[in-house]
Amino acid sequence: MTEEHQELRAVLAADVREGVGTRAAKLKWVIVADESLGAGLIANAATCLGAAVASALPEVVGAGAVDASGQAHPGLPWSGCSILAADAAKVREIRTKAVAKDGLFIADMSKHAQVSRNYEEYRAAVAASDEDELSYYAVSLVGPRNKIDKLVGGLPLLR
Repeated sequence: MTEEHQELRAVLAADVREGVGTRAAKLKWVIVADESLGAGLIANAATCLGAAVASALPEVVGAGAVDASGQAHPGLPWSGCSILAADAAKVREIRTKAVAKDGLFIADMSKHAQVSRNYEEYRAAVAASDEDELSYYAVSLVGPRNKIDKLVGGLPLLR
């Protein structure tokens, strides 16, 4: 884990305020997906990116809940996560700009991830591709609200 990600984790841990709206949080989490993809590909990309974020930044997941019947419900992201729509070129542009900024966690889902038959095939395909050859289906960003807003401002929620 990079020092930058450790700083994000510390801010996330300090930013948890139960009962306070997500807009008051210092950090923001978004996923920007290529809206031209089918619902299944978008759902897969968002799910996989959610797993990547939760693995790298476990503080984003809140405490579990127990319902009135005593059934446990695992924790969900306390910060929320907006799924935004963009075309493929905009997804790439946002990722490129995000990589150039400090203080952001970035996870991406390329076409290789969804067409590969196994994880080693995916890793080999990415390793054989230059960055500008990758087609991004979605990108997930976690970081300071103002930086995220500058990158994704004006994008609509995915419908």
